[in-house]
Amino acid sequence: MTDWKIAEVWESIAGAIPKRPALIHGEQVISWAEFDARADALGRRLIAEGLGRQAKVAAYLYNGPEYLETYYAAFKAGFAPFNTNYRYSAEELFYLFDNADAEAIVFHASFAGTLEPLRPRLAQVKAWVCVAEDGWPCPDWALDYEAIVAERGPRCIPPWGRSPDDLLLLYTGGTTGMPKGVMWRQDDLFNVIGAGGNAVLGGEPLTSAEEAGARLDPSAEPAVTLIACPLMHGTGQFSALIALNLGDCVATFPNRKFDPEHLWDEAERLKAARIVIVGPAFANPMLDALDANPGRWDLSNVQIISSSGAMWSYENKQGLLRHMPQAILFDSFGSSEAVGLGGSTSAAGMEARTAAFVIGPTCAVFTEDGRRVAPGSGERGLVAVTGFIPLGYYKDAEKTARTFRTFEGMRWSVPGDWAEVAEDGALKLYGRGSQCINTGGEKVFPEEVEEAIKTHASVRDAVVVGAPDPRFGERICAVVDFGASDPLGLAEIADHVKTQLAGYKAPRELVVADVVRAPNGKVDYKFFKDLALRELG
Repeated sequence: MTDWKIAEVWESIAGAIPKRPALIHGEQVISWAEFDARADALGRRLIAEGLGRQAKVAAYLYNGPEYLETYYAAFKAGFAPFNTNYRYSAEELFYLFDNADAEAIVFHASFAGTLEPLRPRLAQVKAWVCVAEDGWPCPDWALDYEAIVAERGPRCIPPWGRSPDDLLLLYTGGTTGMPKGVMWRQDDLFNVIGAGGNAVLGGEPLTSAEEAGARLDPSAEPAVTLIACPLMHGTGQFSALIALNLGDCVATFPNRKFDPEHLWDEAERLKAARIVIVGPAFANPMLDALDANPGRWDLSNVQIISSSGAMWSYENKQGLLRHMPQAILFDSFGSSEAVGLGGSTSAAGMEARTAAFVIGPTCAVFTEDGRRVAPGSGERGLVAVTGFIPLGYYKDAEKTARTFRTFEGMRWSVPGDWAEVAEDGALKLYGRGSQCINTGGEKVFPEEVEEAIKTHASVRDAVVVGAPDPRFGERICAVVDFGASDPLGLAEIADHVKTQLAGYKAPRELVVADVVRAPNGKVDYKFFKDLALRELG
């Protein structure tokens, strides 16, 4: 049995390399000593505001130092931090904060207008903590983040202590329409992304929190991990935690819209060793920028570009390697509730086809009745991982029972991905059995968008499917039946959806057609997807 507590690991690192940078955001540089002290201050203040053991703390923030400082403060104080998708509408936010039992919400000031009308409905929230922005001062009903973290005082050690059972909640849209909080014990999570090191990042296994600091050389140059994707998603968040667990530095962008040229500017400026992205939505424009500007950037320091959450094409990988022949490209196959299902590694002169993943050491493929799929059999099954896995979904026993199952006398996480196992152990992936649409790493549940479309007075019925997109993997396509009404245009339908849901859930394609349902009310998604693709050419 292990008893990892992430705060103790980071405190050990901060004590060993206090002057080395921990966080970089544009020109802002936060040393490990400052990172540690600022998190202590925030943790102490939240305790003073009445938060108790395992109180839930929301990070409703864009990328920046405050995101990881909020998580560090929660780890120190024995709270459970959780992510917030800043693209959510007001009602989606209310569902999330209510479902999570949020007692503190740390937010950027530009979100204050969205939050203010929700406050009377979120009576359980004890502390609203605002990060001021240029042109966006903190409202009078919130505490000022920077004033809190500037206070110096003793180490934040809560009266209830810290426990390896303390949680991190990772909320994922998943395939059930509404977000679900994946409950990771800190000990399990650290065993997955910390204690054993990381084969891709070259970390060495740890045996104690003290060793995390003792192994570091204060005079060495820090390895910089440049996070191009949002920290609010598992790929960005867990990649940042991996880097910090190694005593490295996490860099985020000061601008909030992805710009591939800015990414390469920052990679060169910071001499980034690692870059973290989410599939083609990032990788395709990154390659376009390199092709359009040959020789503009010195990227000789880039060792690894890693991706997770969306399929990364073989052609793009080969293109990037032409510009960075020294780099390794790592495509991780996993999910919020199943880390380390498999991986695909590409390097110059090395073939690695898209969807050809090497199965992880704690993974297997099972039929629906729990029979292990034999390599080379041609049989399809569900990919599963065992070992250090989450407890389940917060306040959702039914979904927990469906996803976390017992095979061969062991507990497995089975997120729903179908695959075959080749004779050499490689996985051939077929995707989820559900209709979930993955657009740029964001998971969109079709029925949620359908219901929003159908609230328009001119719409009789609607079906939502995913259409291929060269950049985002898939884009939202609405097949809409207007009945006796005059058909509306795409912009009108998209704008209507945006009044209820996050903008990325709005359709980007529209097909007008009759929608016919079976007697049980269900639709044939394959039929309508085929119809939509024919209409779209």
